[in-house]
Amino acid sequence: MEFGTPLLQGSKKIMILGSGELGKEMIIEAQRLGIETVAVDRYDMAPAMHVAHRKYVIDMLNQNALKGIVKRESPDAVIAEIEAIDTDALLDLEEQGFKIVPNANAVKTCMNRIDLRRLAAEGVGVPTTRYAFASNEEEAKSACKDVGFPCLLKPEMSSSGHGHVLVNSVEDVEKGYRESISHARGKGRSVIVEEYVKVDTELTVLTYRHMNNGSIETKTLEPIEHQRPSYYYVESWHPSTVDQDIISRSKEYATRVVNELGGVGIFGVEIIVSGNRVLFSEVSPRPHDTGLVTLASQDISEFQIHIRAALGLPIPQVRLLTPAASHVILAQYETWSPTYLNVEKALSIPGVQIRLFGKPSAYEKRRMGVVLANGSDVNEAREKARKAASMILVK
Repeated sequence: MEFGTPLLQGSKKIMILGSGELGKEMIIEAQRLGIETVAVDRYDMAPAMHVAHRKYVIDMLNQNALKGIVKRESPDAVIAEIEAIDTDALLDLEEQGFKIVPNANAVKTCMNRIDLRRLAAEGVGVPTTRYAFASNEEEAKSACKDVGFPCLLKPEMSSSGHGHVLVNSVEDVEKGYRESISHARGKGRSVIVEEYVKVDTELTVLTYRHMNNGSIETKTLEPIEHQRPSYYYVESWHPSTVDQDIISRSKEYATRVVNELGGVGIFGVEIIVSGNRVLFSEVSPRPHDTGLVTLASQDISEFQIHIRAALGLPIPQVRLLTPAASHVILAQYETWSPTYLNVEKALSIPGVQIRLFGKPSAYEKRRMGVVLANGSDVNEAREKARKAASMILVK
């Protein structure tokens, strides 16, 4: 560590496993609190590495490598930011006394769609789409018939919409199954088959657990509404525009699932709204990409909440300050050392902020940054964010 770096009393240290844009914002918040930071990822110069005190480049699916750097650094908290991590190593580290945030079992469960669906639907009884599991093409055909066509195939373990395949008939299943598992993390062969529903809108209910006067307290924030064309996050806005009954049910389901997962920190609970149905979908055991909007909408962002909870720091009532929206900046094609055009034009729009992630390379539809905007209402904020994002070109 460099001389002269101010630290929180007691020299607290965090390690982020995964150094993307979410990890970068967490490390920035930790730095502001004087906390020593270590960023880890599979490639060099990942976004969070730009702002961390130290960095490591390793294969986080390599159990020995992962355990080795955690033991070497001995951080006060280890935070998982991505799915491509050996979760059994996290379980072993936790047993040895290392603090995994939110906890090792929650990370493992959330990264496995089958285990998570069983926990939510069968464990705590929250509503979900109809579903079945399959481990080969024949099982997938049977599962699709049981669930009904059209249906979605999703790999047991993947992230950010990768491997989501819509199948419309039994003739599509074999090809759909192969396509889905081609995006699976590791050597997974299992898929979850889900009922395909008309999505009216989607919500993220940021739900956090933290120590308060000696006991763990669970709180939910106002839901974030978002759109995911082709299963990828494109834009989100805060607060949501859904009615109070949907908000109440969403918060209830999120609280039940998060309390079952346990630990401390923030969880991004994804909810599907289809007509009068409010359905649990998935949960991330960390800040959520749609929650980038909280950098503009709240007095304490989701990233600061996660860091405070991880280290047992107080979290007063979080306030929604202004209607806000976010919109991603996507690359159009593959390039190294990308440059960004028209940033100054986008910044000329009142209420607009830009966060460029600093990824060293780009490929088609890779998320390279995000526009944040506030407005008198969410419609104005969304329009500003869309307009600004459409101006910026990645070259």
